[in-house]
Amino acid sequence: MTTTAVINNKWYSWLLVVGLSLAIFIQSCFASPDLGPAFPFKDKFLHLAAYGVLAALFYRACQLTWPDRLAPALLITISVIFATLYGVSDEFHQSFVNARQADGADVLADFVGSIVGAVGYLIIHHARRMDTN
Repeated sequence: MTTTAVINNKWYSWLLVVGLSLAIFIQSCFASPDLGPAFPFKDKFLHLAAYGVLAALFYRACQLTWPDRLAPALLITISVIFATLYGVSDEFHQSFVNARQADGADVLADFVGSIVGAVGYLIIHHARRMDTN
């Protein structure tokens, strides 16, 4: 991969982190949309999924920006902390939105999702590296 491609890949990976963070923030400015089928704990599942993807994207961006400098356990920890703190800030933000309310259970779902996302990314990335070797 050329140096330009590596730099572009780094920028793209951080752009995905910023883009998803912005999408979460914007969506939090409005009432929760009632889309798709209803099922128990749907809201918590959506939190788990969104923050899992956010943690995985953050892990990937850090890994591409600082290759071989951060151990996987440290990358998981940093990714989980980032995604969870963003979830806390999102709940704080929602406490000021009329159609929303802050919910500690949502933060817990964000935390669990971020663990699943970061660890899941590590497992998938490791498996892909093993397949190419």
